[in-house]
Amino acid sequence: MQKQLFNLLLALFCSSFVHLGMAAALPMPAAPKIGATAHYLMDFHSGRVLAAAAEKARVAPASLTKMMTAYVVFSELGQGNISLSDSVPISEKAWRMGGSRMFIEVGKRVPVEELLKGVIIQSGNDASVALAEFVAGSEDAFAQLMNQYLKKLGMTDTNFVNATGLPHPEHYSSALDMATLARALIRDFPDHYAWHRQRSFVFNGITQYNRNKLLWRDESVDGVKTGHTDSAGYCLVASAERKGMRLISVVLGSQSEKARARHSQTLLNYGFRFFETHKLYGAAEGLANPRIWQGDVEHVELGLQAPLYVTIPRGQYKSLKANMEIDARIVAPVTKGQSRGLVRVNLGDTLVAERELVALRAVAEGGWWQQLSDRVQQLFE
Repeated sequence: MQKQLFNLLLALFCSSFVHLGMAAALPMPAAPKIGATAHYLMDFHSGRVLAAAAEKARVAPASLTKMMTAYVVFSELGQGNISLSDSVPISEKAWRMGGSRMFIEVGKRVPVEELLKGVIIQSGNDASVALAEFVAGSEDAFAQLMNQYLKKLGMTDTNFVNATGLPHPEHYSSALDMATLARALIRDFPDHYAWHRQRSFVFNGITQYNRNKLLWRDESVDGVKTGHTDSAGYCLVASAERKGMRLISVVLGSQSEKARARHSQTLLNYGFRFFETHKLYGAAEGLANPRIWQGDVEHVELGLQAPLYVTIPRGQYKSLKANMEIDARIVAPVTKGQSRGLVRVNLGDTLVAERELVALRAVAEGGWWQQLSDRVQQLFE
């Protein structure tokens, strides 16, 4: 009887571990279905795509266009071509712009900083045209600048003909390109990006509110831009950061203002709930120190040119495996940044990241005696 009781307890004990193991291995749910024309969800640091549908379809971007308007102006500020305190004359064209406005007045002068806030927070068409004319002389010339920048960013399904996003047959973008632009905006201009989380802005005695309703509903959301026209539907590019993990979501062609906020929140919640992002290696961090032949030093330090982040299913961090493949024989001279191997990161049998191992500093040829002795030593190896 005691033996039977022992066997029963043992079976129950083992069964509990089996069930625990099964619970840990449950498959991840599929990405949520979004009732919009197109959508996209990506991790900011790793670039991993977590959800997507019709992400390369060319559609009207509406006021999401103003992300590029801001990006171009930020770039001009960074290059020193203009300053935030510059006084911008307001043309009749800018003053007459319809749609969303910050209510600038013709003939007046407004600082660049105020106009940028009008573009970002109030989505002002008038402010967008005023900045375009100030930077490039005309809105048409500014649109050419916009298209030059989008090519540099790798936005292959986008073409802009104005600074506002007002409808035009040749003015289009895609969910993928909008995510690419948002990522560049956050990465390249973090200080100016902070304006995107501002909920309201007062100009000319008028208080207007940011149309991104997620700024009120989710404290982790800090941008980016809303858009709406009859042809584009309701659009929203959102970004949120929780515990160091930042996600970017794009929703194009929703049926209402409430729907675009709901769809965006659904995507963000899915990403944060079921994925986690880790920084494995920093930029210029020494990862290997192999022998270098015929050099003025005996070893060359190898590392990565940029930080390496991976986004993986939540709870799977301990299953990551990294390995390095280094060139069998490295001979001087070696230039800084020259590729001399690979680092690969796997999650089980799946490759999740692969980056080149590069020389973190240059190694010149050694003296004639060093070169001769190394050549002789190589013969015996």
